[in-house]
Amino acid sequence: MNDQKLRVGVVGLGFAGRTALEAFSELPDVEVVALAGLEKDVLTSLGEKHAIPHLYEKWEDLLETDGLEAVSIGTPTQLHAPIALKALEKGLHVLCEKPLARTVAEGTAMVEASKKAGKVLKVIFNHRERGDVAALKHQIDEGQLGRIYYAKAHWMRRNGIPGMGGWFTNRELSGGGPLIDLGVHILDLALHLLGEPSVSTVSANTFAELGPRGRGSNVPNANTLGSAFEVEDLATAYLRLEGGGALQLETSWATYRAPGDNFGIELFGTEGGAKIEVQNYTTVDTLRIFTDVGGVPAEVKPATGAGLGHRAVVQEFVKIVQSGDWAAHNGSEALLRTEVIDACYASAKAGREVVLNG
Repeated sequence: MNDQKLRVGVVGLGFAGRTALEAFSELPDVEVVALAGLEKDVLTSLGEKHAIPHLYEKWEDLLETDGLEAVSIGTPTQLHAPIALKALEKGLHVLCEKPLARTVAEGTAMVEASKKAGKVLKVIFNHRERGDVAALKHQIDEGQLGRIYYAKAHWMRRNGIPGMGGWFTNRELSGGGPLIDLGVHILDLALHLLGEPSVSTVSANTFAELGPRGRGSNVPNANTLGSAFEVEDLATAYLRLEGGGALQLETSWATYRAPGDNFGIELFGTEGGAKIEVQNYTTVDTLRIFTDVGGVPAEVKPATGAGLGHRAVVQEFVKIVQSGDWAAHNGSEALLRTEVIDACYASAKAGREVVLNG
């Protein structure tokens, strides 16, 4: 396109917002010109650190910044749709933290707004940018596992409810518990590795056994809303995939199990299998490939790098915007994840299988 820097605004001062801010600030072809958030001391500190000229408490004011071209949304989930819709209406490109939205209705509105504006809407699924995931994806694409017919994905915490009484545990603000928070990550990993198969049906259960009793969180309750625990603390789902495949999801914020914050995926194929097991966010010795060598069972442990995570997603977003090839990047893939999560909640509520396609 041209040699001018992409002018970006960042909304949100929590982990998601700060991580995106750091990633944008590292890029020589990007200028972070605006930052918004409610915590005045954090806002001032980050503004000074990154020499950001425009600081706002309200996201609405940030969107009025002269010359702004793109906005990064790192806020609680209930604000994803309002900010994205207003930004797209103003002709801005949007990078949004996961999940896309609380509901299919919100997500659909965002995707349609992206299409109408002709601007990019990209969602941050950073875990697919891990080195072990990239290495496994390469093995799959090379045919090393054959046809994958069954997969299991999990993200399980022993004691990891992210703040009792805050927005995470308020259903209206968050849209749900670990299923929409962590489950959307492992769902994305699985569908990405499996080549984006359609999900035909889901059968799910949700449980709230520890959170309502004040158990399962080691996060201080500072700056919370005083809300009751309104969401699940464990969820499981069985997904039937096009072509006869199946995917099992399991996710929790809190359950009586071995200590840790662990996620992973296991794949079963006609020519081989694979497993990624990540304990407490490690990036070392996490990938196993299972195969036969001369008819003898063999296990390969590839050495993989850490990957760039959030930074890779931010870099890809900037690359897409600068390319001018925007039409295919309208959030539709992220909306498919939201449709599956919505169907899982509907299945759990109804106590029966829910059909998505056909």
